[in-house]
Amino acid sequence: MNRNLNTPNQLRSEIAQAAQVARNQRWQESAAACQGNLLPRIKQSLIDQNAVLVAHYYVAPELQDLADETGGCVADSLEMARFGFEHPADTVIVAGVRFMGETAKILSPNKRVLVLDRDANCSLDIGCPAKEFGEFCAQYPDRAVVVYANTSAAVKAQADWVVTSSIAVKLIRHLHEKGQKILWAPDRYLGDYVQRTTGADIILWCGACIVHEEFKAVTLRSLMKQHPEAKVLVHPESPAEVIAIADVVGSTSQIIQAATQLDARKFIVATEDGIFHKMKQLAPNKTFLAAPTAGEGATCESCAHCPWMKMNDLANLANVLETGQNEIHIEESIRRRAEVSIRRMIEFGKQVAAVSTASGHA
Repeated sequence: MNRNLNTPNQLRSEIAQAAQVARNQRWQESAAACQGNLLPRIKQSLIDQNAVLVAHYYVAPELQDLADETGGCVADSLEMARFGFEHPADTVIVAGVRFMGETAKILSPNKRVLVLDRDANCSLDIGCPAKEFGEFCAQYPDRAVVVYANTSAAVKAQADWVVTSSIAVKLIRHLHEKGQKILWAPDRYLGDYVQRTTGADIILWCGACIVHEEFKAVTLRSLMKQHPEAKVLVHPESPAEVIAIADVVGSTSQIIQAATQLDARKFIVATEDGIFHKMKQLAPNKTFLAAPTAGEGATCESCAHCPWMKMNDLANLANVLETGQNEIHIEESIRRRAEVSIRRMIEFGKQVAAVSTASGHA
């Protein structure tokens, strides 16, 4: 049975206001000027401070390139945190949004973790406050609490499992086969996709990503008619009607993998547009088209841009290296509890990978 909790109106208003503030954020130096003036200083500071840069696929191309060039990584949120944990650097600098910095700190409590802008947030995180979420969980004590990675440390600390989109279906199927009922937060679209795929009994917290929620099936179908040879790659945070017409549904990493491995030469991609930089690097001879957002004839506010991801740039990277600002701190009792749910997922992921590898060699 699938039941929903409506996102309170005050949270919707808070998300919209925070997103608008982020959209209005402007840095004085252009990307080109930043590259010319700041790159040498940044690279030297990374060396001097024994720091490593980890960047999400959605941030600016120059940050992704810098992470690759300086021995860091460009990845999804969990891999960013794992990389920071395994890397010998004393300082992990996270180019992404705040919950990514928190996840890195949860796994690396003895390292200094810096984010480029403390106000770089996420609509899923804002829309799932820890206190309200705790009250919600208390209503369903018989359910396994599974939260998406796009949540605060305080929410993760209340969960039995943390999950990423790449492993969500497999984990929920595993719990369902064990007879467990699920409480899922915060993304209702991903949760609905998982529920329909697995048949699990899931109660959904009603959150959404303001970028993926804007993809519309009607305009996607129109673009598909214009490019009938294109394969459609969709992130499962998208609405069900968009997911239904996809050739591949997957996480950021899985979308990139599909683009490189499928025989198609053209792809329509429904996720944040920062991903195109890595896709073009890995598949330079292929064509990538952005899936339309906001409906036909509408005035688009998101247009597949995450306003908070776009707050990351070379200027604020240089600033945090020079000042040490924006360090992530997490209360130890919260960090320890959150680490349990994250490591539980990591271990499950290793088991899934081992089974897949064994099956591949069978």
